[in-house]
Amino acid sequence: MTDKVNIGCGTTPIDGWINYDNSYAIKLANSPLLYQIAKILKLLNKQQIENVEWNKKNKIYFADATKKIPLNFNSVECIYSSHMVEHLSRDGANSFLIEALRILKTDGVLRIAVPDLRIATDNYLNHGDANKFMEKIFVQAPPIRNLKEKLKLIFFGYRHHQWMYDGKSLSILMKTVGFRNVKIYKKGETSIKNPKGLDLYERCEESVYVEGIK
Repeated sequence: MTDKVNIGCGTTPIDGWINYDNSYAIKLANSPLLYQIAKILKLLNKQQIENVEWNKKNKIYFADATKKIPLNFNSVECIYSSHMVEHLSRDGANSFLIEALRILKTDGVLRIAVPDLRIATDNYLNHGDANKFMEKIFVQAPPIRNLKEKLKLIFFGYRHHQWMYDGKSLSILMKTVGFRNVKIYKKGETSIKNPKGLDLYERCEESVYVEGIK
């Protein structure tokens, strides 16, 4: 088994790594009854159905990283998480970082990519488009106007951003939890010794990359 782990892989798993996600699509892929109910109630659009079918075919494991990553203490060399942490509450992000420390070996690396709030605010200040800024940071709560939308929230949970970071604020959070040598990296750079398969430029036009060592 590989000792490299990708948390929150979505539809972009890394070949040769263990890929985890907490997507409802994985739950539905593993629960034929719930899947049929969701389709009968028309809670899924075409893209979501395709996503469920994709998860059926690909080796993606389910994990809620705010509760437990199903790996042993001191068992992995590195963890990568791209555009996942911003979907967690502050308490949830803190819990994920504690779990990451638990499963990392000594000197293991955690690399996190998140939407950079600084990039978003600089774009807003340069262009003055408040609506585009709000759309970009993706913090609007989903509407709950009818039974179908209530059921969607029950089935799939809250999928929008719950917190936004820049490199400094994410670094502080990682240091507070116990990571050392925390550093903001430029696109294409990493301290991971063998980053084979890892996209070091992932969503670089909007992201900041921070790494810390256990």
